[in-house]
Amino acid sequence: QVQLVESGGGLVQAGGSLRLSCAASGRTFSSYNMGWFRQAPGKEREFVTTISWSGGSTIYADSVKGRFTISRDNAKNTVYLQMNSLKPEDTAVYYCAAPVGRALRREKEAYAYWGQGTQVTVSL
Repeated sequence: QVQLVESGGGLVQAGGSLRLSCAASGRTFSSYNMGWFRQAPGKEREFVTTISWSGGSTIYADSVKGRFTISRDNAKNTVYLQMNSLKPEDTAVYYCAAPVGRALRREKEAYAYWGQGTQVTVSL
């Protein structure tokens, strides 16, 4: 079991940056792959990025590749999402999540544990 709490969301102008954090509880945090998803009003929750338990492997959605960076600090039980060059279409509630299994997954159905979400709003 792992409990996840996101923070760092807010309002930012297009072209700006934000860093989201996801604090995890539980002694097994380092054994989990971790991911970030987002959901805009009226849309399905969509994959953003994921990182392996060691931090050595990552996958990014095409829409954020080159702009977003996922990282983790297992000693701090925290995963991060650095978001640069933000666009209005990045506006969404951002969720961190932990799957079961060893492989990195894009499908939200693979993720068993979810945070409460943090709002990111990018203005024109």
